Amino acid sequence: MEHETLSGADIQRIARRIDRPLVLVGMMGVGKTTVGRKLASLLGVPFIDADEEIERAAHMTIPEIFAQYGEPYFRDGERRVIARLVDVVTGRKVLATGGGAFVDPETRRIILERAIAVWIDSDVETLVERVGRKDNRPLLRNGNPHEILTRLRIERQPHYCQAPIHVHSGPHPHAVTAHKILKAIDEWL
Repeated sequence: MEHETLSGADIQRIARRIDRPLVLVGMMGVGKTTVGRKLASLLGVPFIDADEEIERAAHMTIPEIFAQYGEPYFRDGERRVIARLVDVVTGRKVLATGGGAFVDPETRRIILERAIAVWIDSDVETLVERVGRKDNRPLLRNGNPHEILTRLRIERQPHYCQAPIHVHSGPHPHAVTAHKILKAIDEWL
């Protein structure tokens, strides 16, 4: 299937219209970090991975935070880090969040008020294939990844669908998803 890419002039035209951070939300494995890096490169803005910032602030990995303090503690720290990262004073950027960030009501409110939220969606089979490449997913450690991802996707969908922009990421290159996001932002703005 042929995917249309935007010209450099079109990308620059869209970039000039973006006045807030772009925040990528969606399930683990959907490609928020990889797509986010590509999107930031196309737009000429910084890319920030919220999970990396959380680990830097905590001086621990996310699996270590989950193991030592639990998910509620992690979500509280995640909310504070994301609030700092989407502060409008810090300018335009692309921010990739963890899969559960947008589920937290306060984190979701902060993102919706201060940024442009983009929900990257994918089918469960694609997610299972992608998350199987790494062993750094605390929520997948105790069970069948397909069952866990299916359940999480169903539980989180009502939250993710509050993002004003929704783009599907399939088994195509992440650059295709980045261009789909830019087209969707262009239509939304």
